[in-house]
Amino acid sequence: MTSLKRLAKTMVGAFFALYALQAPAFSVGYPDRSVRIVVPVAAGGALDINARIIAQWLTERLHQSFIIENKPGAGTNLAIEYVVRAPADGYTLLLVPGSVSVNATLYEKLNFNFLRDITPVAMISKLPLVMEVNLSIPAQNVTEFVAYAKANAGKMNMATSGNGTPHHIAGALFSLTTGAEMVPVPFGGGAPALVSLMGEHVQVMFSPLPESIGSIRAGKVRALAVTTANRVDALPDVPTVAETLPGFEASSWQGVGVPTATPKEIVDLLNREINAGLTDPKVRQAISELGSIPTVMSPAEFKQMIIDETKKWGDVIRAANIKPE
Repeated sequence: MTSLKRLAKTMVGAFFALYALQAPAFSVGYPDRSVRIVVPVAAGGALDINARIIAQWLTERLHQSFIIENKPGAGTNLAIEYVVRAPADGYTLLLVPGSVSVNATLYEKLNFNFLRDITPVAMISKLPLVMEVNLSIPAQNVTEFVAYAKANAGKMNMATSGNGTPHHIAGALFSLTTGAEMVPVPFGGGAPALVSLMGEHVQVMFSPLPESIGSIRAGKVRALAVTTANRVDALPDVPTVAETLPGFEASSWQGVGVPTATPKEIVDLLNREINAGLTDPKVRQAISELGSIPTVMSPAEFKQMIIDETKKWGDVIRAANIKPE
């Protein structure tokens, strides 16, 4: 986490000053005051830092402050409900977490319907997960792991950061796809889960890349595969799960949304400016160094992706009988 905080200070504060003189002026009247971006997790992680990178870009481009407001709690639902109830005027934005596609099924009762109450504005990035094992496990690849897990049924413990988290549902999808039984063991976050993996108390983990890339590079755990459709630049020699199991994909992601009924002109302006940032080399570098993949989408494409992800993970949650903690 220290390295992530250092990235936040250097990348978010310094290089965007280069754009101050070339930022365009707009005559649509928005924004004419500060804008809040509500982030549904605590400060310091990759999700929060991605939000700060985009906030600084928008600040320089649109000549008003885009301010981060962290509202963690209730599995990200607290912040989402807060934005749902905010005025639909473009001055309260939501950093949309990938958890929205899980929570729609995981929680039986929510005080909002995400796809009804939030308008997706723009994607920011996809966040790869890494399938990794402790060093006592002999498997060197996905095929060998599946064989080993089946030969040791009931003995493969899978570290997660809690029920319904990316660690958990990616592993559940892998089990459903391969028939390899893994027992989920929840921890109070990704960091203690990784410590348990390195200590060989659990055997396998599906971890967001920023959490574990240092341990992988240091040789403290063994990466078998990444869960994105394509290999990632940060670990170019690590294959994808899909190279063994065609069609397998499990990524976390983040984007920006606004309350439904926000004027289309504001949605379109924000989409255009965020996408401009995602094609800028310095912004792309800042996001990529977090282990994320900058991803440009239109509002319609982003909405369709959320619809597809919600169906996909809903099916997994029901099939694996995953319940909230």
